[in-house]
Amino acid sequence: MYRNLLFNRLPVKLLHREYQLPKVSCFIKAHTNNNLKVRRISISVVCWKKRRSDEEKAAVSQGRSAIRYSPKAGSEVVGIWRNMTVQDVADVLKKDIDHVFKVLNFADKTGMTYRKDTVIHNPQVVRDIVKISGCRFKLVARPDAEIKDEENKDAVPAPPAAEEALRPRPPVVCVMGHVDHGKTTLLDALRDTAVVETEFGGITQHIGAFEVKLPSGGKVTFLDTPGHAAFTSMRSRGAHSTDIVVLVVAADDGVMEQTLESIRMAREANVPILVAINKIDKPGVNVERVLRGLAQHGVVCEQAGGDVQAVPVSALRRRNLHALLEALTLQAQLMQLRADPAGQVEGVVIEALVDPRTGKQATVLVRRGTLRRGCTLVAGAGWAKVRMLRSAEGASIDEAPPSSPVVVLGWRELPAAGDLVLEVASEKRAAEVMRWRAAQRMKEKQQSDSEVIEAKMSEHQQRYRAMLSRKRAMGRYKLKPEGPREKMIKEDTHPALNVIVKGDVDGSVEAILDILDTYDDHERVRLDLVHFGVGQVTPNDLEIAEAFNAIIYAFNVECPPAVAADAKDLNISVRKHNVIYRLVDDVKQEITARIPVTQTEEVIGEANVLQEFMVSEGRRKVPVAGCRCVRGSLAKNALYKIIRGQETVFEGKLVSMKHLKEEVPTIKRDQECGLKFDDPEARVQPGDTVLCYRLRDVAPRTDWDPGF
Repeated sequence: MYRNLLFNRLPVKLLHREYQLPKVSCFIKAHTNNNLKVRRISISVVCWKKRRSDEEKAAVSQGRSAIRYSPKAGSEVVGIWRNMTVQDVADVLKKDIDHVFKVLNFADKTGMTYRKDTVIHNPQVVRDIVKISGCRFKLVARPDAEIKDEENKDAVPAPPAAEEALRPRPPVVCVMGHVDHGKTTLLDALRDTAVVETEFGGITQHIGAFEVKLPSGGKVTFLDTPGHAAFTSMRSRGAHSTDIVVLVVAADDGVMEQTLESIRMAREANVPILVAINKIDKPGVNVERVLRGLAQHGVVCEQAGGDVQAVPVSALRRRNLHALLEALTLQAQLMQLRADPAGQVEGVVIEALVDPRTGKQATVLVRRGTLRRGCTLVAGAGWAKVRMLRSAEGASIDEAPPSSPVVVLGWRELPAAGDLVLEVASEKRAAEVMRWRAAQRMKEKQQSDSEVIEAKMSEHQQRYRAMLSRKRAMGRYKLKPEGPREKMIKEDTHPALNVIVKGDVDGSVEAILDILDTYDDHERVRLDLVHFGVGQVTPNDLEIAEAFNAIIYAFNVECPPAVAADAKDLNISVRKHNVIYRLVDDVKQEITARIPVTQTEEVIGEANVLQEFMVSEGRRKVPVAGCRCVRGSLAKNALYKIIRGQETVFEGKLVSMKHLKEEVPTIKRDQECGLKFDDPEARVQPGDTVLCYRLRDVAPRTDWDPGF
């Protein structure tokens, strides 16, 4: 019926030109060049639909066919930029200029007259030209635009001064050595002070700089460095800022670990070494043993045939100090130390701190030039308009010549210890240098961030390609997500210790951070440093500590009463320490307290299986292990293991423990008993071993070793 209706309504005459309908077959035969061809069609009221062949049906029935995505439109992507000319558009489209003129009639309805060199200021017109021309666009930079190198606006050291401008300067001497070998005591004896009595924990924790007047009228600048293993950066900074290294070695201890480190740093800095063998007043000391120990590590003294001066001294009794000063003076004369006192100021930051009364201040060792009040200095990320100069003794001075240690006040931003200090012409120039350095730091950060981003993008692309290939192989456009839906905000349940470090000077903060960087047990407890700084504890530190649930470690600084009261109200822990190894011990205790408690097996008894018995309980029979206790004791409420050879065949509890048909709570050594386990499937054999044990909670300790 449908067939008759279809051909009655359609122009059958046109159809007969191509097709002839057979009487019996439901196929339509098409005559082309006298060759008979058959086309399979389905006659429907709606449309003619081509039927699938048997081969196509067989291919589909065998499995899902892979999805074949149609290729994207073959339009070419061209780059466009602002203020293109008509000729530029024609060039990127690879068309002639007449084509662009024709397209402009449709793209720009303003009626503007265009020529070949006319600039198209409206970017939308350029986009429309590209679209009408059958292409896609992307924004690019102008090809002929020259990328100019950014001018370096940083402050750099001045070139070396002329020979006639150089003048003699005092030597800078750095005192180095192992902890508790008498370095600070030696310096106290040289300058007639008692600094060692004011040190916390009996160790030096700051790098000090001061001048000593010689009997001959000259001066020597001394740098006192800590000998503790935690202050490696301070010792390295002192070695690279000095002319001569005085290596203090105790006659009773000899060459120690930090002694060798000091020798290595002096060689890296390429400065001469002078050895001071201290504590010769102690009974039973052997100076020759110290000389042999030094010679084994490449420091051959004059007494052993070398060229290194070694002076035996007693800092406590003040013996042979004049000989040490003479040796220093001789070494300085041989080096012919000179500097230009009239040029631009150049120096190095020895230490930096924030004083509650005077604000930001830094100890600067002047290398060349004369530092005066009113100078403009830049150092690292900080700059200063010098408003006050103080000597190492605290007296106010007007100028500081080369080789002078001086405390500089007037810093807008606090520099870091070890930063190079340079004088600039004006505050405007200092601000320009700060902007340049901030931009360079930002570029470095962007570079490091881009590397991380590229790594994550590469990882994401690999996962995406794998998922895409899997979808296509399955013949699907979408896949259901595997597993439960992930939360947008995930709760971090990993044990962690967040700390905030505030120190009195920049060098101490640097040493603490170096120690925290050695922590490597983040799998059990993560140690995160959320903030650090120089100066007292501030309300801002409390806000950060509250946000991160952190502990504030105040190293040798005070916490104002108002801030301490707020910290108590907010339940924020503020730990005050003035000895670095005690601070580290506190951190280790906090890490240990956060390590999850583990359970260990404590064996309390052992028994041998003699025979297995089947005991009737109602209508069923249950196995009972006949055992003899051979070690310790067996407890009914404990846990048990059945060990057969090297394999554990059962772990669980007991249901019953009997001795001579009586239920008992314990079985002592050499007693026999019957044990029924809570699992009726647990079977024993003669010769098996039954272990009785308890689970004991063990609080593990951190394995972190900071190196001291």
